[in-house]
Amino acid sequence: MPMTAATFDPADLARRLLAAHKGAAAVPHADALPPDTGCAYAVQDATLAGLGPVGGWKVGAKGPESLPTCAPMPASGLFASGARLLGPPWRMRGIEVEVAVRLRKDLVPRSGEPDADMVRDAIDAVLPVMEVVETRLANWRDSAPLAQLADLGTHGGLVVGEPSTMKPSDLDLRTLQAYLAFDGQPVASTRGANPAAEVWRLLGWLAWHCAQRGLPLRAGQVVTTGSCTGLLFAPEGSHVQAQLEGVGLVELYF
Repeated sequence: MPMTAATFDPADLARRLLAAHKGAAAVPHADALPPDTGCAYAVQDATLAGLGPVGGWKVGAKGPESLPTCAPMPASGLFASGARLLGPPWRMRGIEVEVAVRLRKDLVPRSGEPDADMVRDAIDAVLPVMEVVETRLANWRDSAPLAQLADLGTHGGLVVGEPSTMKPSDLDLRTLQAYLAFDGQPVASTRGANPAAEVWRLLGWLAWHCAQRGLPLRAGQVVTTGSCTGLLFAPEGSHVQAQLEGVGLVELYF
């Protein structure tokens, strides 16, 4: 019988994913499929309860008019540029070069998605980041998007560069240039490659979503806005370097 929202238990799947976070066997992807987006977000919330406080959020969209999706990022998974990520948690080593913002004040809309001016006013800094993609799902490549969404959007960690001098109002995903290298060898060079295209729509949607979800965006949190390079996989033991033109550099070591 197909699983429905009435029969689905987010807490049970969250327990299994949380165990995988801590080194247990990966969850078969067919067993990790929520019936809908709301259930996937409920799994995220239950998983996060076992991973510690929210350090930020990831948000993205497959196109300029597509409905965004998001996932909270545990504070324990945020690292400063130059971090050395060692050991079993870093099996996939998927890398996405992204631009993020840091909030200088809470962003809690009361009556719908905030406009771009309200979002920009809440931003403290624009940051270069790399998201490290990891999974708690067995046979990840065959998994459904809802299973990946439940698994914190396949979030492993976020490596954060120094705040840039860019004004938030100058941030434009449609023209942003991104570069990525493994051990000094270029593997990506893009311009305007983030499929969402419009960053203010993403951030406004996220602010209202989080407010409705009971996890409002708070001062100091980092919000990353989707890949500017696509997903590439770094070799074990590699030095990974990324640059966002006009934003800055960020690097890590596996």
